[in-house]
Amino acid sequence: MFLFQSYNPNYKPPTVNMLGYFSSILIGVSLGLIGGGGSILTVPVLVYLIGLNPVISTAYSLFVVGTTSLVGSFTYMKKELVSYKTAVVFAIPSFITVFLTRKFLVPAIPDPVFVLGSFTLQKGAGIMGLFSLIMLAAAFSMIRHKEGDTEKDSAARTLVFNYPLIALEGAAVGLLTGLVGAGGGFLIIPALVLLARLPMKMAVGTSLLIIAAKSLIGFLGDLGQQNIDWNFLTIFTTLSVVGIFLGSYLTRFIASEKLKRLFGWFVLGMAVFILWKEFL
Repeated sequence: MFLFQSYNPNYKPPTVNMLGYFSSILIGVSLGLIGGGGSILTVPVLVYLIGLNPVISTAYSLFVVGTTSLVGSFTYMKKELVSYKTAVVFAIPSFITVFLTRKFLVPAIPDPVFVLGSFTLQKGAGIMGLFSLIMLAAAFSMIRHKEGDTEKDSAARTLVFNYPLIALEGAAVGLLTGLVGAGGGFLIIPALVLLARLPMKMAVGTSLLIIAAKSLIGFLGDLGQQNIDWNFLTIFTTLSVVGIFLGSYLTRFIASEKLKRLFGWFVLGMAVFILWKEFL
């Protein structure tokens, strides 16, 4: 479990291999193509491929994903594929619940959560188990094909702004992402598509803007508390930004329905990996 270990002050600058650099580009491609998946990829890459301390990895992930998403959102803004109204209504309650969850709820969760005979559910494993279950639900909702839900239909339909529903979903996503410590793109995309009824590509652009704000605000909380290697972080983030331009370019050649299902299969694979890693 990598989100709740103690920080090791004996930090050493990372030695990054070519696979680590290549993975940073893939992080950007993921964000550019599907508007999410950045934090799901970034933390494992930093921990398992580069060998950073798990706690500093979560801080770096916020900066990498936040900066990359912000740059990527500009591309979608130029294409008029960002719903600012939805972003504001969704983001404000999400920011509030993320803060309250990290400030009060997560510290209040006991560790271990419970003991049943010889089985002990640790706090970290329980949160990651919840993380993977949420990912599974989101994945199936995106993979499932509905008749008539084509790109033409999506582009032609009128956007429906159900403000209470969008705000409620934003608060729920904030609660869940606060619990599992991820940017939440894998939760935001289904919410924007299924509840706010945004076309997939507009949901991607809107998601990037929301993720950027949430992640960079979260990173501010780590300044002064972590030893930030700005040289490494700048190089890694720059490569991720290159990746998001590549991902945004590739969206020109991929239909919305295929993009939606691709995202679903990606999230499903990561959910299975987390379950295997934590419990098997």
